[in-house]
Amino acid sequence: MPELPEVETTRRGIAPHLIGQRVQQVIVRNSRLRWPIPEDLDIRLSGQSITEVERRAKYLLIHAQVGTLICHLGMSGSLRMVSADTPAAKHEHVDIVLNNGMALRYTDPRRFGAMLWDHEPLKHSLLANLGPEPLSEEFTGLRLYQLSRKRTMSVKPFIMDNAIVVGVGNIYASEALFAAGIDPRREAKSISKARYVRLAEEIKRILAIAIERGGTTLRDFVGGDGKPGYFQQELNVYGRTNQPCLVCARSLREVKLGQRSSVFCPNCQK
Repeated sequence: MPELPEVETTRRGIAPHLIGQRVQQVIVRNSRLRWPIPEDLDIRLSGQSITEVERRAKYLLIHAQVGTLICHLGMSGSLRMVSADTPAAKHEHVDIVLNNGMALRYTDPRRFGAMLWDHEPLKHSLLANLGPEPLSEEFTGLRLYQLSRKRTMSVKPFIMDNAIVVGVGNIYASEALFAAGIDPRREAKSISKARYVRLAEEIKRILAIAIERGGTTLRDFVGGDGKPGYFQQELNVYGRTNQPCLVCARSLREVKLGQRSSVFCPNCQK
């Protein structure tokens, strides 16, 4: 699933091509995504200029003069710019055609993504109760420490909870916990304030690097320019079950936490 750096990479890739452009039409070839695409999306968006492209958590907000298109890439979705006359292939469900002859094309083989319309997107039920952005000043180790005091859940699903902090998905949670030397199985309430400060710093550092590198290469993900991300070569634990730890050479272990696989080093992470 595309995580926050992948979504931010997509935002940076498509924003320069969208902002200031007028929408000529919206072509919906298949409206059956996770939630149905609004039937009147073409009427709502056509003729409007795109004013801004933002990201909130893993949602892309494409702001028009009146209203906002809320996009989620789901498990396998991607957005990229193409010439409007490029023939659509299988799974290329939506084109937002611009007056300059280009189109923003949405591809989603598994159709778990979303395209919704709202006049107040931050009040939409999907976004209204989200926690702070991980790279914002609002997200701190102190926040993690305070919110964790009565939490008996494991620390990894705790930091993946979007009400605690948004966008820390499975890959980056695994990597941040390794960098901070914290065993992902530990109860959230058992982690000290000092260690949460270190963990918050590592979350910020790793996400910033991943965004700079263009995200993590996954089987289905490509960025807004059609190119894959390049952070995967720097992964220390994710996807490396039973391989030697790059720090101590001990074999990495895999466990299930919150129904997600989690790889860690039993020697380096305590």
